[in-house]
Amino acid sequence: MPRVEDPTLLRGLGRFADDLPTPANACHAAFLRSPIAHGEISTIDTAAAAAMPGVVAVITGADLLQYSAPFITGVKVDAPQYALAIDRVRYVGEPVAMVLARDRYLAEDALDAIVVDYQALPPVVDPVAAVDAPALHPGTDGNVLHDRYFRYGDPEDAFATAAHVVEGTYSYPRNSCTPMECFCVIADYDPGADAFEVMANFQGPYTLHTIMARSLKVPGNRMRLKTPPFSGGSYGVKQAVFPYVVALGVAARIAGRPVKWLEGRLEHLAAATSATNRVTTLRAALDVDGRVLALDYDQLEDCGAFLRAPEPATIYRMHGNMTGAYDIQDLAIRNRVVVTNKTPTGLMWGFGGPQIYFPLERLMDLAAKKLAIDPLELRRRNLVPTEAMPYTTASGALLDSGDYTRSLDRA
Repeated sequence: MPRVEDPTLLRGLGRFADDLPTPANACHAAFLRSPIAHGEISTIDTAAAAAMPGVVAVITGADLLQYSAPFITGVKVDAPQYALAIDRVRYVGEPVAMVLARDRYLAEDALDAIVVDYQALPPVVDPVAAVDAPALHPGTDGNVLHDRYFRYGDPEDAFATAAHVVEGTYSYPRNSCTPMECFCVIADYDPGADAFEVMANFQGPYTLHTIMARSLKVPGNRMRLKTPPFSGGSYGVKQAVFPYVVALGVAARIAGRPVKWLEGRLEHLAAATSATNRVTTLRAALDVDGRVLALDYDQLEDCGAFLRAPEPATIYRMHGNMTGAYDIQDLAIRNRVVVTNKTPTGLMWGFGGPQIYFPLERLMDLAAKKLAIDPLELRRRNLVPTEAMPYTTASGALLDSGDYTRSLDRA
C-alpha cells in the first residue's frame, strides 16, 4: 500500500503528544523512583517538598489508595500493583511519590526534598532462583504465580521409542525498544460528572482501557481516552504507559486541575518495561533419519516484579505455533511464570516469538551435530510440506500458506 504519512513527517509537521497544546492551567508532574530493587518503605517525609514555592501537591502511595484500585490481571493472584508503591518497592525505578508543580523544573527540584526511609530486602533477579526464594508478594505462596501443563498427541510414546533424544537449556535475555517520543500523559478530572479525560500516546489504547478505568474506580464510559495524531513510535513498549495514566488521573483529581507528564529518556530506559526473559529446557525425540517426532518444552518466564496486564500474554501468544515451521505431531509443554525484582514486562515487538524460536532453532542445530547431518538438511527433512498447506499445528494454529522448502533453497 502506498504510504501517505511521509511528507508530513519529513517536513517536521507531525503532531506528537508533546506538540499538542498544554492546558493553560495545567501543572506538571515528576516521579520519585526507588533507588533499590527490593525493600520496605518505612517512612516518606514530603513536608519540605510540599512547602516549596510552585509546588501544588505531593502524592504518595497512601494518598493513591483513596482514589484508585489495584490493576486487574490476566491471572488471579494476590499480588496487587498500584500506580505508586504502597508499602514496598520491588524494582529499581518503581514510582514511590509524585510531585505536581507549576512547571516540570520545580517538580524535579522538589523531588530532592522528599526523604524516604527504606529497609532493604534481598533482591531476587534470577528466575531459576526465584522459584524457591521467599515470596516477593506476601499474599502469595511463592514466586511461581502461574503453572500449567499442556499435552498434544502422544509425546510420551514418541520419546520412549525414539532413536535419538537431544536436550538443551537456553536463556533468552530481556530486551526492549526505544521510541522516538517517550511516554506522555495529559489528564483532567470533572468532579461533577466523576469522569476523566486523558490524552496518552499509546496507539492501542482500547486494549487496556478497562484496566485503567477500573483502577480509577469509574465505569468505562467515564474515562475518555484520546491519542495524538502521531504516536512517536511504540513497538509495544508504550502499553506500559497505562499505570501513569492512572497516576495522572488521580493527580488531576487531587489537584483540581489538568496535569501533564512527559517521561524523560533516562526514566524510560530505567523503568518503562522490557520483554520477558525466559529459561527454556527443550527436548526433542528423533528417528534414525533425523525426523523430529516430538518436542517437550519446560518454559520458565520472568515477568518482573508484577504480573502486570496483559501478561502472561508473552508466553501464550505463540502457544499455537510451538513447533515452528516443522511438521511435528506430538508435543508437551509446561509453562511457569515467576516474579523477580526487575521491571514488570510487556509486549515488545513480535512478543513471544523470539523466546520460542531461539531455543527451538538452537536445539535443531544440536540435533544436527549429534546425528552428523547438515543443519540445513535436518531442517529440510522436518519442514511442513507445501502440499500440506493449509496446515494445522499440533497445538492448534493454522498455517494458511507457505512454501518453506523453496524459501530455504532460495536462501
